[in-house]
Amino acid sequence: MRLSFDNSFARELPADPSVVNQRRQVFGACYSRVVPTPVSAPYLVGVSSPVARALGLSEADVHSKQFLELFSGNLVPDDAAPLAACYGGHQFGNWAGQLGDGRAISLGEVIDVGGRRQELQLKGAGPTPYSRMGDGRAVLRSSIREFLCSEAMHHLGVPTTRALCVLGTGDLVKRDLLYDGNERLEPGAVVCRVAPSFIRFGSFEIFASRDDLGTLRALAEHTLRRHFPHLLDAGKVTPSTYTRWFAEVCASTASMVAHWMRVGFVHGVLNTDNMSVLGLTIDYGPYGWIDDYDPTWTPNTTDAATRRYRFGAQPRIAAWNLARFAESLLPLSRDLSGMEAALEGYAGAFDQSNRDMQRQKLGFLPDSQPLDGALCADTPESLHESLLQLMGRVETDMTLFYRGLAQVPDAATDAGGSAEQSDELLLEPLLGAYYSEPSAGLRDALVSWLHRYQRCLVDHGVNVGRRERMDAVNPKYVLRNYLAQLAIDEAEDGDYTLVQQLLEVLSRPYEEQPGRERFEQKRPEWARSRPGCSMLSCSS
Repeated sequence: MRLSFDNSFARELPADPSVVNQRRQVFGACYSRVVPTPVSAPYLVGVSSPVARALGLSEADVHSKQFLELFSGNLVPDDAAPLAACYGGHQFGNWAGQLGDGRAISLGEVIDVGGRRQELQLKGAGPTPYSRMGDGRAVLRSSIREFLCSEAMHHLGVPTTRALCVLGTGDLVKRDLLYDGNERLEPGAVVCRVAPSFIRFGSFEIFASRDDLGTLRALAEHTLRRHFPHLLDAGKVTPSTYTRWFAEVCASTASMVAHWMRVGFVHGVLNTDNMSVLGLTIDYGPYGWIDDYDPTWTPNTTDAATRRYRFGAQPRIAAWNLARFAESLLPLSRDLSGMEAALEGYAGAFDQSNRDMQRQKLGFLPDSQPLDGALCADTPESLHESLLQLMGRVETDMTLFYRGLAQVPDAATDAGGSAEQSDELLLEPLLGAYYSEPSAGLRDALVSWLHRYQRCLVDHGVNVGRRERMDAVNPKYVLRNYLAQLAIDEAEDGDYTLVQQLLEVLSRPYEEQPGRERFEQKRPEWARSRPGCSMLSCSS
């Protein structure tokens, strides 16, 4: 097994002069050199074959002892450059100062089979100078959740980091799951995360906060040359380059968040240190999927009081985080009005992306207009807004509802029959999405909405191909919170079958998969309030 390392981050940016691995404040450096702490008996829990192939790893490589040694941190190749990055961040709206990679150690950057640069990061590989009070380790449950979610999001079409594998370490780690004083020993694990870069908003905030403009500029120029070369001015970085870059980060962030809203994903801990400058979803901690549609829901127990990072607030919080990123770049761009205009552009970009995705979820084309002689007073946007209000009146499984909506008959082709029969035909594909029986009033309101919906589809001329279009954007399978927990339960007993089954199902989230109906079922009642299924902590 051979990976070709080319470590531009370590080569081009200032390093911590100290190589002593102890908790401390690190100044004037983008990273600290640190090697993973060996584990006792690594074993394979799950691997993403597509990611392995992209890195040039064969099936034999994946099942070799060298694979276990390398991706557990026991073996560091001679040409690797293991490091922990220095960054800061705003956590829950407050400046937290230096944070950094406290339990993630990058082995270095490799060139994949497509010629693209990919950073390999081991999460749970041991303490670093940024570990603060932590031990630098991760547990099996959080590692499985990150591994599965990274790959699920990719196949859903959501911009994200990837995950190569999750390995058990053979060691136990002590954790307090709910921060209630009940610590317990859990199996340890390491997950290998893969991305072009893990540079985040907080990577720039830390140097701006310290008025360290030299390191700030070095990091910014490295990021631009490595990841945004098309923005350079005749190969050079100028003050206007930073403004154009910020505008591009605003646009990619807007698209990412719109995708979250499309599939019902809640990040759970949208601190500025968890926001990628590449517009990728990073740091899968206490995330969750919307079961019943509820804009106020957050999966994070730490966020239970204020719900700052609730589902419906994610677009606004992303804008707040972007403003903090803009503040850190302002000393370089010196263009306040340009940065403000770019931030305003985020709102427009999100609204446009979200509008297009909402239209597609209902089967409309992004640019479809009413035909001549149209009778419907509704627009796709007004229809969607009123639908969300109906979904909020009773517990409605968001994933199942939109998937069922594609099966609602078309007014002009297959609705037929009497008014009463037509109403039943309209409702039948949707009833399985409810967690309790809809009231008579809600049924009437939903039927009324469905008739308006049918009329609007006809008036826009989009009936043909509607179901196929809807099924292409409304997933049938998502990583439901309770399914992840069931996989964790079995894995902690030494059975990794469900981990692999979920990985396979979630690789085709929009397709019908006969025989795998269990993976599309809505949350069972036992999972309503169980930790891991309803809410999670930042504990790992």
